[in-house]
Amino acid sequence: MDTLLLISSTLLPIITIFILHHFFTQKSSIPGHYGWPLIGESIDYFKKLRSGTNEQFAMQRRKLFGDVFGTSILGEKMAFLCGPEGNKFLFSNENKLVEVWWPSSVESIIKKSNNKSVTAESAKVRQLLPPFLRAHAVKNYIADMDSELRQHLEDYWTGRDQVEVCPFVAKYTFALAVKLLLGVRDATELEKLAVPFVEAAGGIIAVPINIPGTRFNRGVKASKRIREVINGIIAQRRKDLAAGTADPSQNLLSHMIVEVDKRNQDTSNAPTTDGDMSSDLLGLLIGGYDTINTTVVFIMMMLVDYPEVYREVLKEQTEIAKAKPSGELLNWDDLRKMKYSWNVACEVLRMRPPTVGAFRVAKTDFTYGGFTIPKGWKLHYLPHYTQRNHEFFPHPEKFDPSRFEGAGPAPYTFVPFGGGARMCPGNEYARAEILVFMYNIVTRYNWERLIPDEKVVIDPLPRPVHGLPIKLIPHKTEA
Repeated sequence: MDTLLLISSTLLPIITIFILHHFFTQKSSIPGHYGWPLIGESIDYFKKLRSGTNEQFAMQRRKLFGDVFGTSILGEKMAFLCGPEGNKFLFSNENKLVEVWWPSSVESIIKKSNNKSVTAESAKVRQLLPPFLRAHAVKNYIADMDSELRQHLEDYWTGRDQVEVCPFVAKYTFALAVKLLLGVRDATELEKLAVPFVEAAGGIIAVPINIPGTRFNRGVKASKRIREVINGIIAQRRKDLAAGTADPSQNLLSHMIVEVDKRNQDTSNAPTTDGDMSSDLLGLLIGGYDTINTTVVFIMMMLVDYPEVYREVLKEQTEIAKAKPSGELLNWDDLRKMKYSWNVACEVLRMRPPTVGAFRVAKTDFTYGGFTIPKGWKLHYLPHYTQRNHEFFPHPEKFDPSRFEGAGPAPYTFVPFGGGARMCPGNEYARAEILVFMYNIVTRYNWERLIPDEKVVIDPLPRPVHGLPIKLIPHKTEA
């Protein structure tokens, strides 16, 4: 009996691993490698993510298997459709052959009521955004962006010889997003949201192991605290709207409350709760914060590393400043003149994509590149693959804003904001905030790195390991 138990206890794990391995390596029409049971190739994927060489994950497999290959990451069978053709196919078939999908870590951080899917609910949220994030609406935010940044510079930079860029940029971009999206200006409320925010954002791109001490566990706890704060803000705003002391068109939160209440009158659909709205707003804050924060920090880094680029940006921004009456805030026409500055920002977005890309799920079986992608399979596109690829950008390691002059890059090779129906709804907002930042910083200062060879880490998004400390060199006369 003891011998039988010993044999059973020895063989059972082996048999289980064999079955799981067979499941994850079963033959598919899609060439590729699927790694170990459950783990798949997630270790190599996250290793390259952390080292900032995401594109190598796809490039290495493309050499072996071609433009279409399969793998297993995040516990899912996943297909990569490489190159601009693959990007175009995914973007143009949104809600036809594919639809948005998020890993379980996102579903846990941006948690919905009654087991609603974040993926399924995201379309409803996007319907509420155009009045606030499209170009015609962003025009109305530019003066606020400019005023807010001038105040931040006065509070945190004026009179100082040295500053740390990362915390300053994070404070400004977060405060502005909370003000414009939630209508919150109170310093106490901002602090309640800001303290746990970084951990919540970090949990989005983490291995979903929910045990104490893990990044994911900290992210889940932090997101719960944030949602509780936003729930309180929603309750108060609802009272203000009822009393007529708040305007439904003033910010996204007020608009969302009014529209959701109308939608909830239709009893054929599951109602959207205040908790659902708080999760939606958390997701929007994370999305906007990551893109803008990361991009602005690396613009500061590139401008100090490439003085000739800094001089061209300064020339452009000085001409705009001189044409304005003293003290007048920026406007939409000013931003339209910042063509070279935006080329610089785009080159930073090319070299340092602020996201890991996006995921889709096949709604039905379909054929691409001669291979069948089964229904339920996940698909993943990496902006890094085309944006850091010499096939599409010669000498991709070289910082060269001239790539974006004239017609710019070939279609579907530069995709930091996605494309098609799922184009990032906040891309115009991000563009405006980035340009407002460049104008204010460059017309006031030059700067030097205090740590010339500061290392960049991916944690989970790229950032200088010491926060990019710099020495400020104010211009002798403000432009």
